[in-house]
Amino acid sequence: MQGLKIAVIGGGSSYTPEIIDGLLRRTSELPVRELWLVDIPAGRQKLETVGELARRMAERAGAPLGIRLTYDRREALTGADYVLTQFRVGGLAARTRDERFPLAYRVLGQETTGPGGLAKALRTIPVILDICRDIESYCPEAWLINFTNPAGLITEAILRHTGVKAIGLCN
Repeated sequence: MQGLKIAVIGGGSSYTPEIIDGLLRRTSELPVRELWLVDIPAGRQKLETVGELARRMAERAGAPLGIRLTYDRREALTGADYVLTQFRVGGLAARTRDERFPLAYRVLGQETTGPGGLAKALRTIPVILDICRDIESYCPEAWLINFTNPAGLITEAILRHTGVKAIGLCN
């Protein structure tokens, strides 16, 4: 086996080192050749910081893991075996709004359920469907592992409205 190519959409996330740690602990079962961390230009500093940490982690583990940073989602997706999504449309400012506005109605503010979760889903579903169109074009055999919250609603949208093979997880 030549090794796998994995693309992480939202690669500048603070959750990325946990993913990398998991991959590095399982190199015999999951031989990853290339790990592409994808983010948007506004996340440049986070992507570079996480990317440098990822490279140090791979080097320390002695893993021949090529880590690439990019803002070009299509380049990262081309030929990918797996795609992981963990992005937040609107950033932390949107999360703050999602968690606060329901409180005025005496409802818990939360990003995965209730009014806040629905608001996040409405912002996120168009973006994930766009990503899925690219997956269908650039890596149609890839599996999508969705960590993007609200994971249930987002994964349901993927499964109902695309041909992408997907599972959703929330850690």
